[in-house]
Amino acid sequence: MVDYKQLKALSTVLEEKNFERAAKRLHVTQSAVSQRIKQLEEMVGQTLLIRSHPITPTPAGQTLLKHFRQIEMLQNEVMSELNPVLKSGHIRLSIGVNADSLSTWFLPAIDPILKQHNVLLDLKVDDQDQTHHLLRSGEVMGCITSSPTPLQGCHCIPLGVSVYRCLASPEYIQHYFPNGCDKQQLMRAPIVEYNYKDALQHRYLSKFFDISQGDYPAHRVPSFEAFIDFITRGFAAGMIPDQQGDIHLKSGQLIDIKPGYFLSVPLYWHVWNLKIPLANTLTNALIKQSEIDLEPFSKHPELTAC
Repeated sequence: MVDYKQLKALSTVLEEKNFERAAKRLHVTQSAVSQRIKQLEEMVGQTLLIRSHPITPTPAGQTLLKHFRQIEMLQNEVMSELNPVLKSGHIRLSIGVNADSLSTWFLPAIDPILKQHNVLLDLKVDDQDQTHHLLRSGEVMGCITSSPTPLQGCHCIPLGVSVYRCLASPEYIQHYFPNGCDKQQLMRAPIVEYNYKDALQHRYLSKFFDISQGDYPAHRVPSFEAFIDFITRGFAAGMIPDQQGDIHLKSGQLIDIKPGYFLSVPLYWHVWNLKIPLANTLTNALIKQSEIDLEPFSKHPELTAC
């Protein structure tokens, strides 16, 4: 049988990406953490960690990490049901979420959960095309992603569609598109991307203007607050979801560079198939808020594939 303390050590090292920080969090020595993981590796006969910077799990480590986090959730639920006094502190929920959802509708969705339950969130922020990998690796118990393909042992729940438009400031429009927006002008006008994984700008330019990646200048600004600020200051144009863009469009602070051209990005909630009340509560909260802030699939027959 796998030792719970050994699994806890493995999980904590992967969360902290560091042995020393993991030891401080577990209130043991760094040597004790290393010994527990070594014993676990000897028991399963495989290396569980890649000692790189940051530390990452091997495939075997991913399997054990997912196993431990499921056990931890089940244990907390059982303790809570048996006797509220026996609650083992807070329940930690690791969730993968894209930056745009996090900055718009995700926090209102989980507001009642954080107020009514002893929950600690461990949010892993990545592009909506990439969060699926976090669930596969066992790093999160659920994720918001643009992929409709369910993983083994997981549920996939459609949430809705986030509409992205390419917006820019009036000054930017006047400088780069004084006579209208076309392919030649776009190839010299700077675009802003969130990071190297962010493919929305490329898909927009490829779909509507037949512009290949690398044929246009691009900034990279990996901060969702600075991303919009970068655009409103006139440094670049960029893809902004309607939940954030509408207020700027109405005020005239930003302009759609090509009205009628937009990308419909589907969002799905993937979650472990565990019959846990808190997981069901979380799923229902996300569905409820998405019905308010996202558009229904019925309005978007053509979706932007991940």
